[in-house]
Amino acid sequence: MFGYRVERFNATAFANWVAEGEAYALPETLVLYDKLMSLGIKVVFLTERLVSQRAITVANLKDVGFDKWEKLILKDPAAYTGKSTLTYKATERRKLEESGYRIIGNVGDQWTDLMGSYRGLRTFKLPNPMYYIG
Repeated sequence: MFGYRVERFNATAFANWVAEGEAYALPETLVLYDKLMSLGIKVVFLTERLVSQRAITVANLKDVGFDKWEKLILKDPAAYTGKSTLTYKATERRKLEESGYRIIGNVGDQWTDLMGSYRGLRTFKLPNPMYYIG
């Protein structure tokens, strides 16, 4: 897909790749997900993918083994135009906490997934061999 720290991130190419619905699960993430589900922990996916990509994202998640979740939060570009990923993720985590959720773990493959406010009790940075947003 994309060169790990070799190619610059290309939003258009990434959107085209998302539309293919062929993303695979990072093995460590799927193991963690299965463990969390077995413990009865509610899983929330907070992604930079756009609300317009919801159907393909849901299908892709289910295809690779993420078959249940509490919430799937996708980015509404109208609400976050001109705002950084860090602002978007922190704002959505704040909304989760304000609605009564307690974030006990925050897992991400990009530093912007883990930085900012409302990070939860623990953060876990996973490697992503497909791309890195610097």
